[in-house]
Amino acid sequence: VQLQASGGGLVQPGGSLRLSCAASGRIFSINDMGWYRQAPGNQRVLVARILSGGRTNYADSVKGRFTISRDNAKNTVYLQMNRLKPEDTAVYYCNAEPPFLSWGQGTLVTVSS
Repeated sequence: VQLQASGGGLVQPGGSLRLSCAASGRIFSINDMGWYRQAPGNQRVLVARILSGGRTNYADSVKGRFTISRDNAKNTVYLQMNRLKPEDTAVYYCNAEPPFLSWGQGTLVTVSS
C-alpha cells in the first residue's frame, strides 16, 4: 500500500491549509488512520487520529484548530488546518495508527510571514 500526502505549502500565521492523503490500496474502511508531523530536529509525532468508526482524537497542540476526516470511498484522509502557527511548520505524513504501513514522502507545511 502506497500513501501519498499532498496539499502543503507556505502560509502566513493565521492562515489555513487542507492536506490530503490518498492510499493506493483499500485500507481505510478497516483501519484507524492518523496524521503525523516531523519538525526539523524533532521526532515524528501523531497530531490527529480518526478511528474506523469516525471518532477523532487530537494532540493538545492542535486541538480546536485541526480537523481530521476521511472518505472511505475515495481511500483518502484529510487534515484541515486552521489558525496555523509558526510552530506547526513540519513535514506532515499520514499512516495507520499505530503506524505499520510504509511512510510516504510527506508534504511540507511552512508557516511564516
